[in-house]
Amino acid sequence: MPPLVGSLSAKLLALTIAFVMLAELLIYAPSLANFRVNWLTDRIAAGHLAILVLEATPEALVSDTMKDDLLDRANAYAVALRLPDRRLLLYTARPPDIEVTVDLRRQSLVRDIQAAFDTLLHRQNRILRVLGPSPNAPDLTIELVLDETDLRMAMLQYSRNILMLSLFISMLTAGLLYLTLQWLMVRPMRRIAEGITEFARNPEDAAGGLKPIARSDEIGVINAVLVHMQGDLRSALKQRERLAELGSAVAKINHDLRGILSTAVLISDRLAQLPDPQVQRIAPTLVQAIDRAIALCTQTLNFAREEGPQLNQSRFRLADLVNDVASDLALLAGAGCPIESDIDPGLVVEADRDQLYRVFANICRNACEAGADHTRVVAKTDGGITIIDITDNGPGMSSQATQRLFQPFAGSARKGGTGLGLVIARDVMRAHGGAIELLSTGAQGTVFRLRLPTAT
Repeated sequence: MPPLVGSLSAKLLALTIAFVMLAELLIYAPSLANFRVNWLTDRIAAGHLAILVLEATPEALVSDTMKDDLLDRANAYAVALRLPDRRLLLYTARPPDIEVTVDLRRQSLVRDIQAAFDTLLHRQNRILRVLGPSPNAPDLTIELVLDETDLRMAMLQYSRNILMLSLFISMLTAGLLYLTLQWLMVRPMRRIAEGITEFARNPEDAAGGLKPIARSDEIGVINAVLVHMQGDLRSALKQRERLAELGSAVAKINHDLRGILSTAVLISDRLAQLPDPQVQRIAPTLVQAIDRAIALCTQTLNFAREEGPQLNQSRFRLADLVNDVASDLALLAGAGCPIESDIDPGLVVEADRDQLYRVFANICRNACEAGADHTRVVAKTDGGITIIDITDNGPGMSSQATQRLFQPFAGSARKGGTGLGLVIARDVMRAHGGAIELLSTGAQGTVFRLRLPTAT
């Protein structure tokens, strides 16, 4: 069982008791008023019986001893019955002065409740004059003079009985509800919490964590979802562990492979210097292949090592940066893939210039390598965001490439590519608080959109 203080079941137990007591309180007010009316009606019935005894005696005369006995049975100082031709009166001494008159012939729920609480809260005794029809003869009106103390004591005893009964009912109801919730909700939820805690301590342990349960209600659905999520997380952790091991192995292989390729570069350079025409024809292709292999190793190794771009921000003109990228790519790729800049010369951004250079260079280089012969860069400001569109007239990207666009080693649009260029561009833009997205692609070309916070 959980600790009583502070637990959900304990709070529910206390609330149940409080609500049951509140319901009993709402019932108590009219029931107390009804008890008062019934008690006075019983006194009127006893008074009517006393009058009948008086009426049955010769000349309506009885002894003082019998009068006292009849009045004690009615708990009254005097009893009177009005008849059309006479009035019967039973008393032993002059009754006390009347303080409150109670007419049971005119009743209403609100009035009876007010009168009941007035009697209950009035500590001093008052003399009541009670008028009401006899239960045995509703057409006869009986009049009594009696003490209010007897009525108040009876009402207090009734209230105590109601209180004890209400407490018993509320405790019983709350206890049954508490046990029911323990069985239906609290224990299953505690098992779910323990399973989640156990899984958090050792996610790789397949024997630990949550277990499926045979329930179709809300708790069963929650448990099933958590079990499924637990399996997905365990698979993701295993995959991440395998990827980390694979990345470490690839980094080591790349390191050694770059040394081997460096030797191949030296040999290819010497081959390129030979005057043999056949060698002169083959050497450029061999050099390009080795260069691509070195670039692949370098990108893979850098991606495996980097935790994220470290920014060194400064303010500079965006048009100057794009012009630098265009000049450098013209030297590397030749003049067959020019980059046109349509950017306001006064547009200034605040960013890491070298990192942003990598973004533009990667996207524009990808466009040239994919078959585009023209690339255009347009920029504008919208509120606090600088929007940059890079458009090329290439053949577009395949659906497979767009689905895995920002996945390393899977999102390349060309054969032999690694897909790391766009991944690096995405990481750089995110580090600047911006974003990169593929706006459109097709036979008319491809458009990438960059979003960068505007310099303030």
